[in-house]
Amino acid sequence: MDAKVKKSGFFDNIQKMTEVCLTRRAVRRKKKLENQKKKNPIIDWIEAFIWAACVVLLINQYLFQAYQIPSGSMIDTLLIGDRIFVNKIVYGPELLPGLLKIPSPYKPRRNQVVIFENPAYIPRGTLFDVAQRIIYMLTLSIVDIDRDENGNPKAHFLIKRAVGMGGDTFININGGMQIRFAGETRVVPETEYNEARGWKHKLSRLVRAGDYPALQAAGHAAALQDIGLNVPEKMAELAAGAASIRNPDYITFETARLETLRGAFPHEARASEQYARRLQGWYVPPGRMLPLGDNRDNSRDGRFFGAVLLDKVLGQGSFKYWPLGRIGTIK
Repeated sequence: MDAKVKKSGFFDNIQKMTEVCLTRRAVRRKKKLENQKKKNPIIDWIEAFIWAACVVLLINQYLFQAYQIPSGSMIDTLLIGDRIFVNKIVYGPELLPGLLKIPSPYKPRRNQVVIFENPAYIPRGTLFDVAQRIIYMLTLSIVDIDRDENGNPKAHFLIKRAVGMGGDTFININGGMQIRFAGETRVVPETEYNEARGWKHKLSRLVRAGDYPALQAAGHAAALQDIGLNVPEKMAELAAGAASIRNPDYITFETARLETLRGAFPHEARASEQYARRLQGWYVPPGRMLPLGDNRDNSRDGRFFGAVLLDKVLGQGSFKYWPLGRIGTIK
């Protein structure tokens, strides 16, 4: 009998504790509802907006960030106006916008489409950069307060393809890139290398093969004019054709100009060094990558500002979400 009484008392105590907990919970919920009724609707909207903004910021900063494509440097992979999501987890997100990048065991690999800080960008200060990036993230890339004197958005970030990796050397021949890999003497055309690996992205060209004689003649003529010498009539006629090229290959033009300057002033080291650098190509040091646009004749990329530190790569282009007709993964 005593055991039965004890067992009954035990269950009675459990029941009482449960009733007390449920009662307290009901009271708290009732108070919460009453407090919400007393609140100003405007305050409710403000709180909801703040919470939503915090969620958007957290997602954009640490997981996936929205970007809008501002130029045609990646045509046909990415078009002007495309809106994309960038995977920021893979290479380690920044702890704060523009500050303290979190280390990651994964590094950018060849052929990936990546976004990185523009090496030529001149910052306006840490506070402005943080504010600009917060506003940009909150509006899903719609509002960008970082603009130049003409009202155009500044290129704070660039999105290109990681074409060269540490140890590679790239040589430009009439707009086509030739690759010499580390430890090798032979060069391989980039298009041939891509085809062998089944990479199907298109390398768009705006300059025709027949335009290069005119571009080279224009470069030679420009050098002769710079040093005060007459331009031969045939060279001038050929160079005149360069004016009709909408997107000229400035690398070819500049190489031809340096070649003439080197011949005119062989005793001056500057022109000789610059010309030799053009012939030797772009070397990619370890810990860096050479970013190039898929639209080679309309891309300000690593051919102009050099290889980029892997730690400066902020994320990988993953998904196109707008316009609806272009929804899909980025390859």
